[in-house]
Amino acid sequence: MADDRGPSGQVQRVTVGENNDGQRLDNFLLARLKGVPRTWVYRVLRKGEVRVNKGRSKPAYRLKIGDVVRIPPVRRVEKTPGSPAKGLIARVHESIVYEDDAIIVINKPSGVAVHGGSGLSHGVIEALRAARPEAPFLELVHRLDRDTSGCLMLAKRRSALTALQELQRRGRIEKRYTALLHGRIRAGSWRTDLPLRKNTLKSGERVVRVDPEGKVAVTRFRVLRRFADASLVEAILETGRTHQIRVHAAANGTPILGDPKYGDAEANRRFRDLGLRRLFLHALSLRIPWPDESACLLVEAPLAHELEKLVETLDDKEVRTDRV
Repeated sequence: MADDRGPSGQVQRVTVGENNDGQRLDNFLLARLKGVPRTWVYRVLRKGEVRVNKGRSKPAYRLKIGDVVRIPPVRRVEKTPGSPAKGLIARVHESIVYEDDAIIVINKPSGVAVHGGSGLSHGVIEALRAARPEAPFLELVHRLDRDTSGCLMLAKRRSALTALQELQRRGRIEKRYTALLHGRIRAGSWRTDLPLRKNTLKSGERVVRVDPEGKVAVTRFRVLRRFADASLVEAILETGRTHQIRVHAAANGTPILGDPKYGDAEANRRFRDLGLRRLFLHALSLRIPWPDESACLLVEAPLAHELEKLVETLDDKEVRTDRV
């Protein structure tokens, strides 16, 4: 990428290279102008102060190799967050479970966000970029909730990012999760097909609810093990909506244990006494047609130690348990 980068008070002209080919203009600017408020970026786009090849462009415009982007002087810059803590950088980098020349899969720890925002300065993507400052491109392929652990995939090339996102759109990437649900569920499998819609409460909290006017959402569940008051299940996503497994599990009357947003508060308190101090939801595996659709890559992330320990505790504690 050719770059005429001046101080924040000067115009910048950037020539788009391979790693930004196909990227939306607004996302390109947000990634480039770290520390600049999103409102400023969208305001200069709306006013036409950002130009592509000397012409006005919309935020959704897809950049092409060789495009020249004019970025106006950045006059109002928020304080740029410092680098991620060394401990976070090491923790994320040590969580890598698979890597090739185009993708990385990490076993994301619970409690670590996938990216900064909503009061957090840094997440997985910022930590990996800090660990690999020489990497020309690193982007998230998909996302996980902050409290969910397990397989999270990142792309090291834009071509890989677009290819994987297309595979996701076509439902070709199988995502398997492990969850502990409240209640003793009969053995077997079931499919939950309930549309979901995002809502914002008066308090400003964002929640997802079952709504006939919402987006199509489908989850397949299968019981793995049953305990007296809990069931270990496998969940496979057919769609990828925000909080999908959590809301579908709750809608079935069997919320995920440790879920503060959609769960059963009394059950959560009981299981906290047994050592569950997080959401019991883990992205166990990804099955991907990779590096092309004639091949198949299976990547697995071991269940977090604290979740394994809880299952062992339930084995020891419950007089009546069974394996399905």
